[in-house]
Amino acid sequence: MKKKVSLIVACRNEQKYIGEALKSLLTQDYPKEFMELLIIDGRSEDDTLQIVNNYQKEYPFIKVHDNPLRVATHAFNIGIQNATGDYIFLIGSHCEYPTNYISRLVSCAQNYNANIVGGLLFTSIRNKNIVSNSIKKVLSNRFGVGNATFRTGVTTIQETDTVAYGCYERALFDKFGLFNENLIRNQDIEFNKRIVNNKGKIIIVPDVTVIYYARENLDDLAKNNFQNGYWNPLTVFYTDSFKSISLRHYVPMIFILFILFFGCLSFFSIYFLGVLAGVFLIYLTILGIVSYKINDDGTAWLQLLKTFIVIHFSYGIGSLAGLIKVTEMRIGGPSKSKISHS
Repeated sequence: MKKKVSLIVACRNEQKYIGEALKSLLTQDYPKEFMELLIIDGRSEDDTLQIVNNYQKEYPFIKVHDNPLRVATHAFNIGIQNATGDYIFLIGSHCEYPTNYISRLVSCAQNYNANIVGGLLFTSIRNKNIVSNSIKKVLSNRFGVGNATFRTGVTTIQETDTVAYGCYERALFDKFGLFNENLIRNQDIEFNKRIVNNKGKIIIVPDVTVIYYARENLDDLAKNNFQNGYWNPLTVFYTDSFKSISLRHYVPMIFILFILFFGCLSFFSIYFLGVLAGVFLIYLTILGIVSYKINDDGTAWLQLLKTFIVIHFSYGIGSLAGLIKVTEMRIGGPSKSKISHS
């Protein structure tokens, strides 16, 4: 017997992407009578809701819910609390999904006795130019995103520590609670780690590929990456556990701290300046070689190198800013009330 699935779409001002995302969900090979599509809108100020309403006229299983706090974490929780499916899918509005996305992940969840199942994430862009093509390349490369298997790829079905836009057993939320609403970012990573740390099973399926449309300029990329990095120390703080995120998330901040430490010491000895210069030379050499290897007609070597640097430093500096914020909160007292969503 088919299982009912609930697709939760968190969105706000996504008129550029929401139409294609919905179209890919509505052309799934999964029976429509076993689907519900929950749109959790953060009070969009563009035509997002108008686009959704146009689809809703034809597909009555599309339901819209208000997200007054305009934060993805709250949107997911609103969706879960209103979902009636046996499996819950977290849907990104910046994505397009293959026709077998639902059927394949549900099948794998059942056949492999997995609690969470996800596919690969293929980074793409809408407007192709040297900058956006470079961003696409870097976000698909191990030196750009670390060992995140859903981005770098696998060839066989295997266990992992986290997936993107996954299929979740409904029972997980009844047993382990909802997403941590203190977290503006990393909410899915923290929940996935919560499951793994309690001996749950997450698998990644290589023959399911979700297309993710990335930021297309370095300013937007840096802002997004800064926020991702910023929430790493805060995730640890709010969960009281270093296990709430993976080791790879700490690496850029450690690199930034290394630079600052030896940069300060270099004022007292030229030896430390030499160490700092040597590390930078090795770093740039490695990035230069990687950039050369992945360069093609749509990119440029120097632009790839620049994109790697922007990703590493924006993420690392963001994590350092988050660490400073955590330090301020610890000095200020034991309270762990929510901080600003801005």
